[in-house]
Amino acid sequence: MRTDRRIEKLSRALKATQPDLTVVLENIHDPHNVSAILRTCDAVGVRRVNLLYTTEKFPKIGKKSSASAYKWVERDKFTSVETCYDSLRTAGFTIAASVLNEGAVSLFDLDLNQKVALVFGNEHRGVSEQATLAADVCFEIPMHGMIQSLNVSVASAITLYEALRQRMKAGENSKTRISGEELERLLAEWIKK
Repeated sequence: MRTDRRIEKLSRALKATQPDLTVVLENIHDPHNVSAILRTCDAVGVRRVNLLYTTEKFPKIGKKSSASAYKWVERDKFTSVETCYDSLRTAGFTIAASVLNEGAVSLFDLDLNQKVALVFGNEHRGVSEQATLAADVCFEIPMHGMIQSLNVSVASAITLYEALRQRMKAGENSKTRISGEELERLLAEWIKK
């Protein structure tokens, strides 16, 4: 790709960054699921993901399976729910956990135009009880079939695209959400990648 077209593409992606939207991946076992989620994050402009691993090992993310999303999506690592959630709340995020329980609201009833961290859990166990109880709100993706769960990468993609849809409908997605100074700094970093 020619240099000027590459810079234009990088700049366009940075201008679409959603610093007020993030994801928490709690003990996701399969690195391919983590990679798929990182690709979706990049596609909707999420530039920072929180890896919360209290029982599983931190995933090794391959260049092939992540389609290079690991280059564009920063990862913060946490080993406790409390530390992760404290960090997010200090930054002003509302924490919304994806769970299947009676108190969960529909994904489509969540206001995803606010500063929000979306929590997704382990493929077998879901979001832990501790992470669920400490969340500000719990949500579920409406399902009408016999099977009441989706692959975690699919669930995160549906949720992130609902956030993008809401933001586009409100006209929020067309605004650059990072300062000009931050944009220039990140562009200089990204050109080196």
